[in-house]
Amino acid sequence: MPFANFKFPEGTVDHARKEEIIHRTTAMFVEYFGEGVRPYSMVLIDEVADGGWGRADETLTLAKMGLQPQAK
Repeated sequence: MPFANFKFPEGTVDHARKEEIIHRTTAMFVEYFGEGVRPYSMVLIDEVADGGWGRADETLTLAKMGLQPQAK
């Protein structure tokens, strides 16, 4: 079963964008593995609480990245 897990800062990806990510990821799986994988493909989108993730030993927040949360 093809599986993809995307993690985004909470509030930065709206519902429409999530649907687009799911559809495009599924299409990529089908392109690589054939139409038979479509019903078994899983795409999971996690939203990580602001400040609950980091990079290069630094806790990141939306404010540090100059981003504003999007409406859901």
